[in-house]
Amino acid sequence: MTEDLHSRTVVADTHNDLLMSVVERPPHRWAEFFRERWLPQLRDGGVNIQVLPVFVDDQFRPEGALRRTLRMIECAHALAEGNPAHVRLCLDGDDIDAALAADQIALVLALESAPGVSADVELFRTLHRLGVRMVSIAHWGRSALGDGSGEDSTGSRLTHAGAEALHELQRLGIVFDISHLGAAGVAHVLELSTRPLIASHSAVRALCDHHRNLTDEQIRGVAATGGVVCVNFFPAFLATEREARTIERIVDHIAHVIELVGVDHVGIGPDFLREVAQDITPPCCDDGGYDGIALDASLPGLDGPAQLPALTDAMVKRGLDENTIRAVLGGNVWRLFREQLGRTR
Repeated sequence: MTEDLHSRTVVADTHNDLLMSVVERPPHRWAEFFRERWLPQLRDGGVNIQVLPVFVDDQFRPEGALRRTLRMIECAHALAEGNPAHVRLCLDGDDIDAALAADQIALVLALESAPGVSADVELFRTLHRLGVRMVSIAHWGRSALGDGSGEDSTGSRLTHAGAEALHELQRLGIVFDISHLGAAGVAHVLELSTRPLIASHSAVRALCDHHRNLTDEQIRGVAATGGVVCVNFFPAFLATEREARTIERIVDHIAHVIELVGVDHVGIGPDFLREVAQDITPPCCDDGGYDGIALDASLPGLDGPAQLPALTDAMVKRGLDENTIRAVLGGNVWRLFREQLGRTR
């Protein structure tokens, strides 16, 4: 029953850093490497909509950030053009519907923290022309647009450029992503936003007190915009070291969001990092991680996209009904993207 339910459901993963893995290969290998390394996993996991974040690692910042951003965007186009029977880079909801009808995986290009843009907000128009349809403006630390959650003690709201960026992104039909943004910045976004927001990979602060997670107030704020909170699967954000870090813990976070704001405002943003970390970390080196968190950590039985049916099984065992499960796995994100993606003002 579970396998049948999963296969009949549109599954939308709003955060997989696989581009970091693919772009490390020679350009002539990008499409082939994606086809060999990642496509089978996405297919086995039943993924229908895959957001591809462009994350620029520290060694490219600040001087090489824009060049690295453009290279990763080119990589996304190349892997899509090299696998036309399997994937499609989508610019709006119509593209997503067409991809699903053709049994292609709908790829949505995103920027994570946008360091290549810095305060030059006009560059978002350029990146929109290149296919970017989702953007966050901070990571762990400070940026020209707003502070990440690792800087919460500063109490910083959006900068002037950050507020301008929010307005421009929403005008362009680029979905604004609050994941990683500091608490004061999230509050500022909720004050200014005129369109639905997304948290692409954020778990629940009430269940695990980590600055990367969202408070109940923030979750209510995202829902009030018509947006979606996509639960992160990363173990350190699901439970403390003294608590069980299991698939069932993901369901706890999902159930909390449902209880708080209803079933229409929750999705999944797994943030599978183990395989990406293995692909980009030389054997000679230790994974330094972020803030003392090892990037190759994963949940037993759910360490990559191929194992996503295990989450469906866990939700069935928890007693969630079919309509709820379908909404969580992808229905809510699909609706948000159909209504907002590429819809300019």
